[in-house]
Amino acid sequence: MKIYDREGGPHPARIRIVLAEKRLEDQIEFISVEKDGLAARMAIRPDLCTLGDIAHGGAIMSFADTLGAAAAFVNLPPDAKGTTTIESKTNFVAAAPSGATVIGRTSLVHGGRRTQVWQTLVATEEGKLVAMTVQTQMTL
Repeated sequence: MKIYDREGGPHPARIRIVLAEKRLEDQIEFISVEKDGLAARMAIRPDLCTLGDIAHGGAIMSFADTLGAAAAFVNLPPDAKGTTTIESKTNFVAAAPSGATVIGRTSLVHGGRRTQVWQTLVATEEGKLVAMTVQTQMTL
């Protein structure tokens, strides 16, 4: 099953299968999947934290990268073999404490034949911005 088909739209179940294969299904919960964006949540567990019991930047970046890659995957042309991140930049704005839940919202900035650019805003459930990531995905 494709994650997205042009008639039926995105298939969140397929994303869940891919996450399960990567052992991420218990860590990232997709809230919505659309052609031009998606949203997911992740709990900030103690093992994702650094000194001061706040989310490690690498955990936030990995979360954002996963969302951008999933969004690109949803938008792959039928003949594509996959997608890979070729550039990613994250600005950290605030900390997410241990025990919090963050919501990532990914939206399409540019959709080309060979590359896609996605922006992911990561915020606490209360709406406090934690980070903004812009990444470029190449179609393989």
